[in-house]
Amino acid sequence: MNDLFGNGIFNANGEEWRFQRKTGMCRPPLFRPWHDFDACFLLLASIIFNVKNFRDQFTDVFLDEMRVMKSHVLDPAVGNHTAVDFHDLMFKFTLDSFILLGFGVNLNSMQTEGKVPFAESFDSAQRATFQRFINPIWPVTERLTKIVNPWTKDMKYHLKVVDGFARGVTEKRRGELAQGEVHKDLLSRFMEASNAQGEPLNNDELRDIVLNFVIAGRDTTAQALSWAFKLLMENPRVEEKLLAEINDYITDELLEDSARLYESIKEMKYTHAVFYEVLRLYPSVPLNQKFALKDDVWPDGTPIRKGDYVIWCPYAQGRVEAIWGADAKQFRPERWLTEDGELRRENAGKWPAFNAGPRVCLGQNLATLEGLVALISLVRDYKFTLVPGQNITYDVSLTLPMKHGMKVTVEKR
Repeated sequence: MNDLFGNGIFNANGEEWRFQRKTGMCRPPLFRPWHDFDACFLLLASIIFNVKNFRDQFTDVFLDEMRVMKSHVLDPAVGNHTAVDFHDLMFKFTLDSFILLGFGVNLNSMQTEGKVPFAESFDSAQRATFQRFINPIWPVTERLTKIVNPWTKDMKYHLKVVDGFARGVTEKRRGELAQGEVHKDLLSRFMEASNAQGEPLNNDELRDIVLNFVIAGRDTTAQALSWAFKLLMENPRVEEKLLAEINDYITDELLEDSARLYESIKEMKYTHAVFYEVLRLYPSVPLNQKFALKDDVWPDGTPIRKGDYVIWCPYAQGRVEAIWGADAKQFRPERWLTEDGELRRENAGKWPAFNAGPRVCLGQNLATLEGLVALISLVRDYKFTLVPGQNITYDVSLTLPMKHGMKVTVEKR
């Protein structure tokens, strides 16, 4: 995993992990997670996830990318009566969004037929990383594949493209900042930080940190949105109720004002409930594991020995009737609302969609915000219908992508 993830937060441990954890940890109270853990550390990159950035910069980016999606993909599909691969479109949307937030660069994959070179190599490198994760003899199989099919683009090629993109942007940004330009992307903010040894971050460290943020947010959010719209198309009652709340809260004027939109979104209880219910049934990380560094005992008395692997499956947990009730397999957002109409607070042990404890997902609030903005914007303006005869199922992966995509037709509301 080191080739792609480097020493980013996915692979980091010990002091290096603690440093990266601190640099990205502070969260805005509007989307603060429901369980307490370490206090926020006020280092430079903590400022990245403050209320002002969520309210203004991040929401601006998501709204701008939604406008691109509508004008370049969805509106033409409506006019031409052509089907759209919604899953592929969500991957392009989140990639464009997170590359813009992370590197300050417009990738424009939604405006490009097929895939732009970085996106193609980024996806291929991630797939190869997963294959390495499950294949203990991957050095042999990759070498044999290259011998049998020497013309194919291998992991080395794709890493060169990804690294070239990241390092090229980094060098260009260093020059721009030196000339007094101001940039608000993650790369520029991290350039003002120091590493765990108190030294300025070098190009390798910057590449690893920013790419890890992109990797964490891009696939998971795209998949959550894909499963969300599948469930909405299959459950018109929920879609109608969601649309009603959206129309109650959202106006055309509000979609032009990120600060006001952000404030309105946090009041939309049913919209949040829909998103959380999607993640209950289709968690973006369906299987997780931990390695015990020392002996431990769980609260129920279960002994854990040093060297044990502990594996749990959020995908299965979300369907267990003993946890969620007799209707556990049903898509029912109302389970997330109290009798008073407030959002129900579930602990991360019951709902581990964003992991738990010290390793809780740093980007959960950013991903949630992007998911809600997309959900609101798309449901408000379009009616999607599944193309008949598809086999929509998950693929085997570290996350939960759709194996064959999801074709939809699009109508204007």
